[in-house]
Amino acid sequence: MGSAADQGQDILGTPSGRLPEGLADAIRATAEEIAELLRGAPGTGAPVPGLVWTVGEVAAHLAQANELMAGVAAGRPHRHGDGTPQGIAAANEQALAAFGERAAEPLAAMIVEQAEAYLDAVAEYPTGETLMTPMGPMNRVVLGSYLLTHMLGHGYDLARALGRPHMVDRARVTLALPFMIEAMPRVTDAAATEGLNARYVVRLWGGGRFAVTFTDGVATVGQELPDRDRPDCTISIEPVTFLLMALGRCSPVGAMARGRVLAWGRKPWLGPRFPEYFKAP
Repeated sequence: MGSAADQGQDILGTPSGRLPEGLADAIRATAEEIAELLRGAPGTGAPVPGLVWTVGEVAAHLAQANELMAGVAAGRPHRHGDGTPQGIAAANEQALAAFGERAAEPLAAMIVEQAEAYLDAVAEYPTGETLMTPMGPMNRVVLGSYLLTHMLGHGYDLARALGRPHMVDRARVTLALPFMIEAMPRVTDAAATEGLNARYVVRLWGGGRFAVTFTDGVATVGQELPDRDRPDCTISIEPVTFLLMALGRCSPVGAMARGRVLAWGRKPWLGPRFPEYFKAP
């Protein structure tokens, strides 16, 4: 099938040596929209629904993460946890405890500045070079997709906490797909998939698809199943719902009840189980 990084580039039709069309604009716009949320907030002490962090802590985490990814893109490796969801979560807490800034304006400025620093690094260095990131090796294109995905997830958190519209849309979800494909095998819950043998195809409404094969519980992700294989279950899902569900921000049961997710095939009952196989950091 080729590497997941290569597959992510193929999904977007990306020629070697530059970012996929729209990714730089999406990174820049998402950082700016998060900054505007923060600048318009009455304060940063409000709790964030579904998280143990406040608005200020989420913003501080975003500022730190953007800085880390910009540094990695510039060729400065940074160890952050052990690559597992649990290890990354622990590293996040340690980093946050050591960083005292919680005020909206400086954090908003840092989020934007470090997103731009990533784009500056991509303009200077080869996009296809493999880098070590908190989620394992990936090139600068997939790292940009990672940066965007991370900002979208926490941008959604901040928008909910502040009662404002979020910035997750279909176009940005499509640009997040290369990282999602790269990350899925690394966030598979071994206990949930133990002994599992199943083949899935996931189709996003309006375009974008990938295949996931579990062999004795080990996940392999690519654009398509091998020609000889038929999917056991095909999942059709609204793109925003896909991203929010993948990041643990959306209940699979609620999404299915609203008709945002459909499943069919030889084993359609495998559809509702699919989100349970992964554990987001």
